[in-house]
Amino acid sequence: MSFKIMTLTDTAAERVAEIIEDSDEPVIGVRVGVKNAGCAGMAYTMNYVTEAVAGDDHVEDKGVHVYVDPKATLFLLGTVMDFEESKMTSGFTFKNPNQTGECGCGESVQLKQADLKALAEARAS
Repeated sequence: MSFKIMTLTDTAAERVAEIIEDSDEPVIGVRVGVKNAGCAGMAYTMNYVTEAVAGDDHVEDKGVHVYVDPKATLFLLGTVMDFEESKMTSGFTFKNPNQTGECGCGESVQLKQADLKALAEARAS
Protein backbone atom coordinates (compact mmCIF):
# COMPACT_ATOMS: atom_id res chain seq x y z
CA MET A 1 0.00 0.00 0.00
CA SER A 2 1.52 3.31 -1.04
CA PHE A 3 1.25 6.49 1.01
CA LYS A 4 -0.36 9.52 -0.64
CA ILE A 5 1.21 12.85 0.15
CA MET A 6 -2.19 14.51 -0.09
CA THR A 7 -5.80 13.48 -0.47
CA LEU A 8 -8.73 15.45 -1.84
CA THR A 9 -12.28 15.75 -0.63
CA ASP A 10 -15.01 15.03 -3.17
CA THR A 11 -15.67 18.78 -3.41
CA ALA A 12 -12.00 19.57 -4.13
CA ALA A 13 -11.80 16.83 -6.77
CA GLU A 14 -14.95 18.15 -8.45
CA ARG A 15 -13.51 21.69 -8.51
CA VAL A 16 -10.17 20.50 -9.96
CA ALA A 17 -12.12 18.60 -12.65
CA GLU A 18 -14.07 21.80 -13.43
CA ILE A 19 -10.83 23.79 -13.69
CA ILE A 20 -9.45 21.24 -16.16
CA GLU A 21 -12.66 21.25 -18.22
CA ASP A 22 -13.04 25.04 -18.27
CA SER A 23 -9.43 25.86 -19.15
CA ASP A 24 -8.71 27.55 -22.49
CA GLU A 25 -5.48 25.57 -22.78
CA PRO A 26 -4.88 21.84 -22.26
CA VAL A 27 -4.57 21.31 -18.49
CA ILE A 28 -3.88 17.89 -16.95
CA GLY A 29 -4.13 18.89 -13.28
CA VAL A 30 -2.96 21.33 -10.65
CA ARG A 31 0.41 21.79 -8.94
CA VAL A 32 0.48 22.52 -5.21
CA GLY A 33 3.42 23.97 -3.34
CA VAL A 34 4.38 26.41 -0.62
CA LYS A 35 6.28 29.69 -0.70
CA ASN A 36 7.66 32.15 1.82
CA ALA A 37 4.98 34.79 2.29
CA GLY A 38 2.89 36.78 4.73
CA CYS A 39 3.26 37.49 8.41
CA ALA A 40 3.07 33.81 9.45
CA GLY A 41 5.85 32.77 7.08
CA MET A 42 4.42 30.55 4.33
CA ALA A 43 1.53 30.37 1.89
CA TYR A 44 0.13 27.58 -0.23
CA THR A 45 0.50 27.92 -4.00
CA MET A 46 -1.55 26.37 -6.76
CA ASN A 47 -1.00 26.52 -10.52
CA TYR A 48 -2.32 24.84 -13.65
CA VAL A 49 -0.27 21.93 -14.99
CA THR A 50 -0.12 21.55 -18.77
CA GLU A 51 2.51 18.81 -18.63
CA ALA A 52 4.09 16.87 -15.79
CA VAL A 53 7.30 18.34 -14.37
CA ALA A 54 10.12 15.85 -13.78
CA GLY A 55 10.68 15.45 -10.05
CA ASP A 56 7.20 16.49 -8.95
CA ASP A 57 5.34 14.04 -6.74
CA HIS A 58 2.14 12.89 -8.45
CA VAL A 59 -1.10 12.23 -6.60
CA GLU A 60 -4.10 10.82 -8.39
CA ASP A 61 -7.21 10.97 -6.22
CA LYS A 62 -10.87 10.69 -7.16
CA GLY A 63 -10.01 10.82 -10.87
CA VAL A 64 -7.96 14.06 -10.85
CA HIS A 65 -4.24 14.72 -10.88
CA VAL A 66 -2.37 16.84 -8.36
CA TYR A 67 1.35 17.45 -8.70
CA VAL A 68 3.35 18.44 -5.63
CA ASP A 69 6.46 20.60 -5.77
CA PRO A 70 9.19 18.41 -4.24
CA LYS A 71 10.31 21.34 -2.03
CA ALA A 72 6.83 21.26 -0.45
CA THR A 73 6.45 17.51 0.05
CA LEU A 74 7.63 17.35 3.67
CA PHE A 75 5.36 20.30 4.56
CA LEU A 76 2.30 18.71 2.89
CA LEU A 77 2.47 15.06 4.02
CA GLY A 78 -0.95 14.03 5.32
CA THR A 79 -2.75 17.13 4.01
CA VAL A 80 -6.39 17.00 2.91
CA MET A 81 -7.25 19.51 0.18
CA ASP A 82 -10.84 20.80 0.19
CA PHE A 83 -12.83 23.43 -1.68
CA GLU A 84 -15.12 25.66 0.34
CA GLU A 85 -17.67 28.27 -0.72
CA SER A 86 -19.44 30.93 1.32
CA LYS A 87 -21.40 34.05 0.45
CA MET A 88 -18.22 36.15 0.50
CA THR A 89 -15.49 33.84 -0.79
CA SER A 90 -14.61 30.55 -2.35
CA GLY A 91 -11.34 28.70 -2.62
CA PHE A 92 -9.21 25.70 -1.87
CA THR A 93 -8.38 25.02 1.76
CA PHE A 94 -5.78 22.73 3.27
CA LYS A 95 -6.24 20.69 6.43
CA ASN A 96 -2.59 20.12 7.15
CA PRO A 97 -1.29 18.21 10.20
CA ASN A 98 2.04 20.04 9.77
CA GLN A 99 0.49 23.48 10.24
CA THR A 100 1.44 25.01 13.57
CA GLY A 101 -0.25 28.40 13.20
CA GLU A 102 -1.68 31.01 10.85
CA CYS A 103 -1.90 34.75 10.60
CA GLY A 104 -5.05 36.59 11.61
CA CYS A 105 -6.08 37.43 8.05
CA GLY A 106 -5.73 33.85 6.84
CA GLU A 107 -3.27 34.67 4.05
CA SER A 108 -0.30 32.76 5.45
CA VAL A 109 0.47 29.82 7.72
CA GLN A 110 3.25 28.43 9.87
CA LEU A 111 4.36 24.97 8.75
CA LYS A 112 6.81 22.43 10.09
CA GLN A 113 8.23 19.50 8.19
CA ALA A 114 6.44 16.19 8.73
CA ASP A 115 7.93 13.82 11.28
CA LEU A 116 8.92 10.94 8.99
CA LYS A 117 9.82 8.65 11.90
CA ALA A 118 6.37 9.06 13.44
CA LEU A 119 4.72 8.45 10.05
CA ALA A 120 6.75 5.27 9.51
CA GLU A 121 5.87 4.01 12.99
CA ALA A 122 2.18 4.75 12.43
CA ARG A 123 2.20 2.86 9.13
CA ALA A 124 3.95 -0.12 10.73
CA SER A 125 1.39 -0.51 13.52
